[in-house]
Amino acid sequence: MRVCVIGTGYVGLVTGVCLSHIGHDVICVDNNEEKVKLMQSGQSPIYEPGLSELMKSSMEEGRLQFTSDLSRGVKHGEILFIAVGTPPLPTGESDTRYVEAVARGIGAHLNGGYKVIVNKSTVPIGSGDWVRMIVMDGITERKQSLVGAGAPATDTEDIKADFDVVSNPEFLREGSAVYDTFNPDRIVLGSNNPKAIQKMQELYAPLVERKFAEDSSLPEVPVVVTDLSSAEMVKYASNAFLATKISFINEVANICDRVGADVTQVAAGIGLDSRIGKKFLQAGIGWGGSCFPKDVLALLHTANDYGYEAELLKATVSVNKHQRTIALEKLQQELKILKGKTVGLLGLTFKPDTDDMRDAPALTLIEQLNRLGAKVKAYDPIVSQSGLRDGLSGVIVETDPERLADGCDALVLVTDWKQFESLDYGKMASLMNTAIMIDGRNFLSQPKLEELGFRYLGIGR
Repeated sequence: MRVCVIGTGYVGLVTGVCLSHIGHDVICVDNNEEKVKLMQSGQSPIYEPGLSELMKSSMEEGRLQFTSDLSRGVKHGEILFIAVGTPPLPTGESDTRYVEAVARGIGAHLNGGYKVIVNKSTVPIGSGDWVRMIVMDGITERKQSLVGAGAPATDTEDIKADFDVVSNPEFLREGSAVYDTFNPDRIVLGSNNPKAIQKMQELYAPLVERKFAEDSSLPEVPVVVTDLSSAEMVKYASNAFLATKISFINEVANICDRVGADVTQVAAGIGLDSRIGKKFLQAGIGWGGSCFPKDVLALLHTANDYGYEAELLKATVSVNKHQRTIALEKLQQELKILKGKTVGLLGLTFKPDTDDMRDAPALTLIEQLNRLGAKVKAYDPIVSQSGLRDGLSGVIVETDPERLADGCDALVLVTDWKQFESLDYGKMASLMNTAIMIDGRNFLSQPKLEELGFRYLGIGR
């Protein structure tokens, strides 16, 4: 099928590359000329395991192109994905101006023939009908522009409004987005028109049939068909639930710290309950990234718009905000006055296997440590090597873990990168002023670190 993906952030680029890999003819559109040139040269603008290789192979086979020409993309695609950012405003409401601009642009370039316009961006509930309205406005403006330029009315007759809007939320995890695309738990399609649903089912057939899955013997991927608003709510409710689950186990961890229990053992015990499950029960210093904070706040804002106080979601946000200070509290307990002390952060990104620093807990730690007069150093496997330092002030980014440890009064593990399991902690301990490790993800081996001379403190342990 002919596909156009508008927006090449995490969601858009992964979607476009993976759809081209399974056999579709894809054009990805972005209004950033420099970014487009980079992608046209075969380079991915983001770090995501496996993405660059798939991108290059699809380009070589002629199934994947990049352009800044929206008109070209719209004319090419029978299915048009809107995958632009919807960042949070200070109120918590999603900023939908980029979605609006794309929808209006699609309307201005529709060229006849049936199109399915897919909301892949995480948009406020009710946006499906709103996008349809904006596309129609774009069509009307185009017709008026032609007539105003002196074109006869007959020239506007082939500008048809033959399209449907589908909500198709994404459930990709940064760091495993390619894997998640080929091995989805479910595919959600929201529309009121069976014709549009049929086109989307045709598009996703290779994924539904697990032709590109790690285990092709599994049953077909469930396809959940809903109305537009319900599909939009599925996305918000999913992320809000997972964020709540993390905040819950962090609450439990803070109680464990006070009563002498070990939250890792508690999580193992409750995770075996099939009604609960073991995923997202890893206590630590809180969640961050581009999805959880934005989506929980957006759902809170929507609830407030319709006169409902979502108290549980408010508590989820409040617990997470407090959790980011737990590592700081433990540093103060061990080092007392932090002014003049040097603290090293192991990891900067909000999670491993990504270069994403959006709303990362590390940023809160850096800010608070600076406020208290500490010197802050950091090492991250991606950030340290890539030179991506935008927005990183008040921290010295070191190029290797031993440079990080040198002269530190304590280390804080912020991001649970796999390679942090096998660092030379014995050598690192010998380079430190005091060998203290605050394990903000309960990721490292306490016996091993204590054997190497560290004073080890986890979260809720």
